[in-house]
Formats: sequence, C-alpha cells, structure tokens
Amino acid sequence: MTERSALVPVVSALAGARVLVIGDLMLDRFVTGAVERISPEAPIPVLKVDDETVMLGGAGNVVRNLAALGAHAAFVVVVGADDAATDVGRLVDALDGIDAFLVTASGRRTSIKTRFLAGTQQMLRADRETVAPLAPDHRHAVVEAATKLMENCAVVVLSDYGKGVLDDGVAEELIAAANAAGATVIVDPKGRDYARYRGAGVVTPNRAELAEAAERPVVDAATADAAARILIDTFGFGAVLATLGADGMTLVPANDAPTVLDVEAREVFDVSGAGDTVVAMFAAALAAGAGYGDAAALANVAAGIVVGKVGTAVAYADDVVHALHHQDLSSAEAKVLGLAPALDRVETWRRRGLKVGFTNGCFDLLHPGHVSLLAQAREACDRLIVGLNSDASVTRLKGTGRPVQTEAARAAVLASLASVDAVVIFADDTPMALLEALRPDVLVKGADYTVDQVVGAAEVQGWGGRVVLAQLESGHSTTEIISRIAE
Repeated sequence: MTERSALVPVVSALAGARVLVIGDLMLDRFVTGAVERISPEAPIPVLKVDDETVMLGGAGNVVRNLAALGAHAAFVVVVGADDAATDVGRLVDALDGIDAFLVTASGRRTSIKTRFLAGTQQMLRADRETVAPLAPDHRHAVVEAATKLMENCAVVVLSDYGKGVLDDGVAEELIAAANAAGATVIVDPKGRDYARYRGAGVVTPNRAELAEAAERPVVDAATADAAARILIDTFGFGAVLATLGADGMTLVPANDAPTVLDVEAREVFDVSGAGDTVVAMFAAALAAGAGYGDAAALANVAAGIVVGKVGTAVAYADDVVHALHHQDLSSAEAKVLGLAPALDRVETWRRRGLKVGFTNGCFDLLHPGHVSLLAQAREACDRLIVGLNSDASVTRLKGTGRPVQTEAARAAVLASLASVDAVVIFADDTPMALLEALRPDVLVKGADYTVDQVVGAAEVQGWGGRVVLAQLESGHSTTEIISRIAE
C-alpha cells in the first residue's frame, strides 16, 4: 500500500471525481438543550430547548461528504410532498458541485430522524418515515434518471438504509446498468439478502452486517476475511470493505490478499454517519483513479476524522491532508480552519459543555501585547477562536505596506500559541459575518474600546453571551515596531 504522505495527490485529485449516489434519503434533526427538572405530568425529564439544526442524512450524508471532499456528485433520491422536502431542496442547493434529481412521491413521507439531546446525552430519537417499495411511476423515474447520469460518472453508490427505494429489483437494475456503462458500483448494504447486490464492485458492511449476511461470527480481521470470501464467492463481488469499529477496517479483494487497516488513533466522540464517510471517500478516491487499497486507506483516515466530530458530520479534504501528514487536530497547522470546519469544531466543543470565546484582529508582527490579550481571552472561556483579517482586509484598514506578514504566516504564528484553539481568516473589514455564524459565548476585545464600540457586542449579548474587555500591555504596538525597524 502507498505511504500515507504519497496519498496527498489523490486528495487533490478528488476535485475531478464524479460519483452518482442513489438510495434512501433522510433528514437528521437535532434538538439540543438542557434538562433542569422533571415533568410534573409524568416521571420524565423536561428538555429546555436551546437550538434545533437539520442536515442531510442517509444517502444525503454520503453526498455531503462528497461535497466536503471537493468531489462532484450526482444525486437521485425520493422525497415526499411535504415540508421536509423543502428542507431537502434547500440543503442540497447549499452544497457545491451537486446535481440533484429529486423524485417527489405524494404517497410517501420524507424520512426524518429527530434526536433530542441534553448536552452530550441523547434522550430520545423519533422517526417519521415511510418504509415501502416505490410505486411503479416513481420507480421508473429513479431508474431512468440514474441510468442517464451514469454516463458521466465513474463510480455509482447505492446507499441502502432499508426504506424501500432500492427494493423490488431497483438495486439489481441499477447495478446492471452501471456495469453496462463501465462504472464501478459500491453498495452500502442493509439486511441479510445480498442477492439483490449481485455483481456489485464493492460492498461496505459493518461488522454486524457482515456477520448477518455471511451467517457466521465476525470477531477480528481473520474472521472478517473468511466471511467476506463467502459473500464474494456467492454473489460475485469484486471486493468487500468491512468496517470493524475499534478493530479498524479490512479490505478483501476477490483475487488478492486482504488488507487490514488499524483504527486511526483519534478520540471517538460520535460515530453517527461514519459509514457514510467511508463510502464517500472510497468512492471519490476510486473515481479519482486510485486503486482499492489506496482508496480504503483514505477512507480509514476520513472515518478516523469524522468520529471525532459531532452528529452526522463530514470530513473535509483539508482534514484528510492534515491527517496524512501525521498531524493531530490539536497541532498548529490543523488549528487554521475554514468556516465550515470551524462550525464543526464549535459544535463539538458545545456538545462537551465547553464555553466558546472569540477575539479578532490583524496580529501583524505578534508582540507581547498580543500574547497578553490572547491569554486573557482564553482565561474567559474554554476554547478560543481568533478571527484573523485577510491580507486585503489589513491593507484596507492599515494602508499600503501592510501587512508585513502574509495571512498564512500570521495564522501559523497565532495557531502555535497554546492559548489559541482555532484561527479563521475573514476577508471583510469587520468580523460581523463570522461572529453571526460562530455565535460565541464570549467576545473579547482590548480595553482601548468601550463595549458599545465593539463590533458584534450587541449581537453576542442578544443571544446570551458576554463581552470582556482585556487589559492592554503598554508600550507595545505593531506600528511602532515597524517605525523603529524603518529608522
């Protein structure tokens, strides 16, 4: 198998990958809050709701991961004629590089899984869904659209969550069409009837699914290999990629020795959707020209990243590159984030009950005054995000000749400080848009401002946060330092 660092070019090539995803779509809703009392009506906790979020799940989560990796995805799914379908359309439209074909079935419900969480503890899950094969006209629409889209996709993913979209011969028909088009078929399976997936290129069961399908226990890599061989011999699969939880992953090709991939050494916070991440990365890597072994290695890295996030999260291409360079998520370079990864990080922190702080500035030629400000900011919260003005923004604010250091250099220096947990570069003259997206609990600025002069102070206080004015170290100024250097 290729050395990890040599897989970085494959990640770069994902931008040219084209993958078609078909299967069971669902919406994942998260209702979060705190439990402070027991209901007087029944012996049950009362959840005081603080926030509600919704994201694409099931086949939709595969597509979300493909978009995060920079791949291009075509998407064929079925929704009901309901309000949830409107949410699906909005969420799909927000993804880059996605061509979606939504089949509206008036007799079905759009699947919704609603999870109620108190802090990090899931209290209840409520499912609203239709579990039934498609009506003939909806079946025809799915197969027709998918067959046409296969012409431009190197890999076809069937994401089966057992809701009925791939039932009654739909999976078989799609596999036959994909094979005829020369596309590789990857199936994320459900249930024990793998005959419906006969002829697929790769199936990706987890430990329990593999054991059920092969009708034999799977306790380690060796028994996973034996079980996978049964499926390959019985159904003509090209390979089985089995995810084994704490035992990592095992890739079993039809005509080659198995490859055992140890679990990535990361903190496991939430395994929701990790299987979708594996499928997305494996599919994208194959579509980008990687072999089975390299694609599996990348899928294992991506899975290790996503289980350290919250909910049905995604792995971004930058996350994967950092991991391939053996960089832990706490390392300096991995602290420099785009907005989407930063939102993931903030959500993870909040689910752990941590208070998130924010400060911002140009931080050109970092000096002791900056260090003191950042230390005070970190003391006021559990995790500190620094909003960093981009080069263009600094020039507009400070004039020609500034910044002295590029935004990349300034971000790297900030991220090397123990007091800083994340750095996000913003291009506007003020951090207002960034603040509204991150919604910090604490906003910190220097005491040379008054609260009413701090950008975002009213908004932070409006959502229950507070503003802290940090004491400044006298005698330190970037402008003065530059002047002394010039003299």
